[in-house]
Amino acid sequence: MIRIILPFIAVVSGLWAWNLTDASGAASIWSVYDQSLLLSGWLSIALMSLTMMLALRPAWLERPLGGLDQIYRTHKWAGILAVVFAAAHWLIEMGDDVIESIFGDAGKQHETHYSGFIESMRDAAEDIGEFAIYLLFAMLLITLWRKFPYKFWRYLHRAMPALYLLLAFHAAWLTPLQWWQQPIGMLMVILLTGGSLASGLSLAGRIGRRRRVQGAITAINNPARDVTEVTCRLGPTWRGHRPGQFAFVTFNTMEGAHPFTIASADQGDGTVTFFIKSLGDFTRNLSQKIRVGQTVKVEGPYGRFDFNRRNRKSHQIWIAGGIGVTPFLAWLEAIDTSTAPAPEADLHYCTRNADQDPMVQRLRTLCRDLQGINLQIHDSSKGEALSAEKLAAGGRSAAGAEVWFCGPAGLGRAIEQGMRAATFRLSRFHKEAFQFR
Repeated sequence: MIRIILPFIAVVSGLWAWNLTDASGAASIWSVYDQSLLLSGWLSIALMSLTMMLALRPAWLERPLGGLDQIYRTHKWAGILAVVFAAAHWLIEMGDDVIESIFGDAGKQHETHYSGFIESMRDAAEDIGEFAIYLLFAMLLITLWRKFPYKFWRYLHRAMPALYLLLAFHAAWLTPLQWWQQPIGMLMVILLTGGSLASGLSLAGRIGRRRRVQGAITAINNPARDVTEVTCRLGPTWRGHRPGQFAFVTFNTMEGAHPFTIASADQGDGTVTFFIKSLGDFTRNLSQKIRVGQTVKVEGPYGRFDFNRRNRKSHQIWIAGGIGVTPFLAWLEAIDTSTAPAPEADLHYCTRNADQDPMVQRLRTLCRDLQGINLQIHDSSKGEALSAEKLAAGGRSAAGAEVWFCGPAGLGRAIEQGMRAATFRLSRFHKEAFQFR
C-alpha cells in the first residue's frame, strides 16, 4: 500500500510544485490560501481517480503489488485519503471569510469571469462539488461504521462511481486554465479519463465479468458448527487456479459476491471447494440457505498466496489460525498429488479446541505421507497458544525464516512483531489483507 500511495502523492504534489514555480506575484496569505485550495483539491481528485481504477480488479497488477488483496487495500486507503484531502479542500474553501476578516482582502485575487456557456458550467460545477462532498463524507462514515450491514453497504458503495463522476466534473471545470498547458494538466487528463472509464464500467456491472463463470453446487457439508463446506462444479469454462488463491462467490444475487479462499487443489475438472465460516448475517447458517444443484457464480481466481512463490533458501514457517487453514489445505493437497519433491516446512495450526476441530484430523491425514511437513497443533484450550517466543525456541531461527500466515489479524500482528524483535532472520512475512471493506 505505502509503496504505491506515497510515490503517487509525491508525483502529484511535485507537479503542483513545478507549476507553482511558474506562478508570478509575491507570496501573501491569499496566495497561500489559493494554492492550498488547489493542492488539496488536486490531491483529492487524483487519489479518487486512482481508487476508481484500482476498483477494476486489474489482475495484471497482482504480480507487482502482491495480490488482489493488496490492490484492494491500496484502493481502500487511497479512497480514505481522498476524502481527507476533500475535507481539507472544503474547510479551506469555508475559511475564506475568516481570513478576510483577519487579514483583509489586500492581495486577494479576483475571480476570472467568463461569459455564456463556460460561466454557467463553472457555476454548476461549484454547486455539484459542494453537494457531492457532503455525500462523500456520509459514505466514509458509513463505510467506517462496521455495524452497518454489508448487504446494504454494498449498494451504497456501488453508487461511488456516480459520485466520482460528479466530482470529476467539478474538478475539470474549476481547474485553472493555465494547468491544461502544463504537465500537471496532462496527468489530470489521464487520471480523469481513467477514473471516468472505470466508473462507467462499474456502473455497467462489467468489472470482473471476463473472469466470472457459472456453475452448480454439488455438495454441502458442515464439518464444524460454524463452518460450511461447499463444493461447486464450474465445468471447462473455469480457467483453473493455484493453491491458496481465492474467488468471489455469489450464492444469492441480492446478497452479492463475497471473497472466499479456495480450499482444494486444481484437479483440471472445474471443481472447487470452499470452507466458509459464519462471520456475518448471510454466512450464518449458510447450509440452510443454499442447496445442492443451486446455480452459483464464481469470479476469479485471484491472489498471490502461492507456495510456489516461496523462497527456497529460507526456512519455511506456515501458520494457520481457525478458518485461515483453508489455503494450506489446498497447498497440502496440491503437494500430495504433485510429482515434484515436497518442500520442507513447519506447519503451525492454531485452534481453540483440537478435540472438537475437524480440521485437525484433515491436516494430520494430508501431512501423514509428506515427510518434509512438520505439523504442530496449538490448542489454546490447553494453554498451547502460539507465540513468537515458541517459534524462536524451535532452534531454526539462525537459518532465516519465511513466514506465510493466514488467520486472525490480531494473531498475525502479534507474531510478526514478536518475530521481528526476536533472534529470527526474518526474510519475509506474507499475509493476506482479507478485509475488503
